[in-house]
Amino acid sequence: MTEPVCGIDEAGRGPGAGPVVAAAVILPIGFDVSGLNDSKRLSHKKREALFEQITGHCCWAVGIAEPEEIDRINVLQATMAAMQRAVLHLPLQPARAIIDGNKIPANLPCPAKAIIGGDALEPAISAASIIAKVTRDRLMLEADRRFPEFGFARHKGYLTKDHKAALLAHGPCPIHRFSYAPVQEAARSYLAELV
Repeated sequence: MTEPVCGIDEAGRGPGAGPVVAAAVILPIGFDVSGLNDSKRLSHKKREALFEQITGHCCWAVGIAEPEEIDRINVLQATMAAMQRAVLHLPLQPARAIIDGNKIPANLPCPAKAIIGGDALEPAISAASIIAKVTRDRLMLEADRRFPEFGFARHKGYLTKDHKAALLAHGPCPIHRFSYAPVQEAARSYLAELV
């Protein structure tokens, strides 16, 4: 019997709002990997279809680092923590892990290898990329309902021109990352307008 290998990837390191979401996925033997790819290379419709396929047939889990944690320990450390949580939440203990990128989280319960560009090379990492991206996008749609003035449904927290304009007009909301310079600048400008 083949020892279980989990693929790990994250979504949301770059945005100025919302969490970082990491996913860990163990693909079962015989799983159809033909459509798997880096989530950024797939259409929204294809990601959603693959998300349902993966969550319905694979062993998977997510780990989340909220904006407060990102601000407190920095986005890299928060990402590593989210990855570790994803692996620890798996219902099946992996024999080893393969991770997209060049860093390995500390204190994983198994040996691990980092693979640059792994989300396009390793099906298990591609699956994790899809789970992380779809999960985060859905969280940002929920955030859009709570804070409609920011347009999170459109830009998912990335600091687009529209997002920056909304920050200046309304000031940051609780899911913004206050350690990010554009968010800090917007908060200062917004407070200055109030005085």
